[in-house]
Amino acid sequence: MADQMPDADQNAALNALAERERELIKHFIEHPTISKNTNHQFEQTQSFGDRVADKVASFGGSWPFLIGFSTALLAWMLINGLFLAHPFDPYPFILLNLVLSSVAALQAPIIMMSQSRQAAKDRLDATHDYEINLKSELEIQRLHNKIDDLREAQWRELVQLQQEQIQLLNQILRERTE
Repeated sequence: MADQMPDADQNAALNALAERERELIKHFIEHPTISKNTNHQFEQTQSFGDRVADKVASFGGSWPFLIGFSTALLAWMLINGLFLAHPFDPYPFILLNLVLSSVAALQAPIIMMSQSRQAAKDRLDATHDYEINLKSELEIQRLHNKIDDLREAQWRELVQLQQEQIQLLNQILRERTE
């Protein structure tokens, strides 16, 4: 709304409102919210490779992966050690060791990339949390100041009423004594 109206029209519209409404609208214009969805913001910056690395890291650290991979290793060893007359990878399973080393060599950097991105997301979340906490602290301080101002105004009003009452009592006393 603020971007669409020229300044003169904004001022005319604000002047037509009650004082409290003007204060509220002015506050919202001057103090926009800083809350945002950091997950959405972070996902927009991710490339295809980033998303693939996150999926690989997510699957590589899951129970289905551990169970499936353990089953595949056990099957490899049983087939090559016990069931085949001419095993393609006899004990000590050199080909299996090569496959495992290759998987580890590829999986480790992918997991590290995913962890690095997660750390960057955590930093983004921490920065956003700091901004919100700072704004909340400032708003709380502003509310404290308003409450202090209201209390001060009430005290002044009470003192003024008390002085008027004292004057009225003095006037009544003078009238009775005369």
